[in-house]
Amino acid sequence: MLPAHPGEPGLTQTRPPLEPAPDPDPDALPRARPRLVRLADVTPERITWLWPGYLAAGKLHVIDGDPGTGKSTMTTDLAARITTGKPWPDGQPGTGPAGVVLLSAEDDPADTIRPRLDAAGADAARVVALTSVTEWDARDAAWVDRLVTLPDDAGMVADAIAAVGAALVVVDPLMAYLGEKVNEYQDKDVRRALTPLIKTAEKTGCAIVLVRHFTKGGGPSPIYRGGGSIGIIGAARLGYAVAKDPRDEGRVIVAPTKANIAVMPPALAYRLVDAPDHGCARIEWDGTVDYTAADLLRDPAADQDRAASRNRAAAWLVEFLTERGGQAPSSEVKAAAEQAGMPWRTVGRARESEGVIADRSGFAGGTVWRLPDAPASVPATPPGGTNGTNGISAGHAIGATGTNGGTDGGANGAVDVPLPVDVPGIGSCERCGRPARVRPGRQTVCESCAPTGTGRPPS
Repeated sequence: MLPAHPGEPGLTQTRPPLEPAPDPDPDALPRARPRLVRLADVTPERITWLWPGYLAAGKLHVIDGDPGTGKSTMTTDLAARITTGKPWPDGQPGTGPAGVVLLSAEDDPADTIRPRLDAAGADAARVVALTSVTEWDARDAAWVDRLVTLPDDAGMVADAIAAVGAALVVVDPLMAYLGEKVNEYQDKDVRRALTPLIKTAEKTGCAIVLVRHFTKGGGPSPIYRGGGSIGIIGAARLGYAVAKDPRDEGRVIVAPTKANIAVMPPALAYRLVDAPDHGCARIEWDGTVDYTAADLLRDPAADQDRAASRNRAAAWLVEFLTERGGQAPSSEVKAAAEQAGMPWRTVGRARESEGVIADRSGFAGGTVWRLPDAPASVPATPPGGTNGTNGISAGHAIGATGTNGGTDGGANGAVDVPLPVDVPGIGSCERCGRPARVRPGRQTVCESCAPTGTGRPPS
């Protein structure tokens, strides 16, 4: 029973305890119990941002991109800004200064990482590289170094964060640090491997960035382009794609692919420029740009193939309809398209691009496709009864003469019934001339003229 809600008098329920009842047998082994959190007892909190919209404290981020686009140089630039408190690339005020932890499996600390930090203006004293884990080998009775692996060494990452008061951890590339028992293509494996890292981020308030390479095959969405399981980007709260500007080979774009905790931020551009004093490249930011990740990863060759296929289908469709006076039932178009080897979906896109109109026609629910400059179908009109007070009831066949006279069907008139033109399966009722379904071996009679009470034409 819940307590009365403010403004709702008369509710005198009591709040049930969230803790499960104790075991009835005090000598029984303790059993597992659920840990429940009543959301009404949770104090709402706002996301803490290191870089508003782009980099969130205590959250997991993923950056995907091809080799040679400067991903590592870019993350080094972000690290430098955190160590010094410099403004962010879009002009927003910086945060810190704070420490940074780097896990880099591809770059040497001496000839690559340190020069990049210096070129970016970092405070190198606030940056540590977690290069290995030293542990005691009882067999050799000596200390030995081994590679850092996840999830086993998430605790080592937490120790490194504490050592420098880090606000940012960069794991580059992620796949180099997954343990031997972790299958990076299995969702449950990668989620178990990343969970300790996510918990570390939450406890320390440190933003963790995972760097991946693009796969070769790609997928229907940029979110699928990063290597490994979809569970990796699924576990991240923010994701980014890094790729060359399609219109400027010398420029690189960072575009968001995912944002679970905020709206998608604008894409950013940068250039890799020479830093001769340090023997490496550095990042020169070029502001926000109007790109999406899909724009960056679109395959121009595939686009050209699709456009050529659509153009062929459009030319074929226009020719087909022109040969038939500008229009044809869609069922005939589809049959002809299959015979010509034209994919129906492509023909449908061609219809839209050419402005071909689809008119509804007849009781059968079909459509007639016609060229935009072709006249619409004019329904054929059978003549009404010549005479007769009630028209149709008096004249049982087209043009029949009723008994009570009257011009053009008398007072109520014979009803002129439109008959669809060229609609397969539809003909004229043999009694009144209305549209009716044509059934082999049966009379062509509409529902109005069918035997009373059956609602169906006679067999």
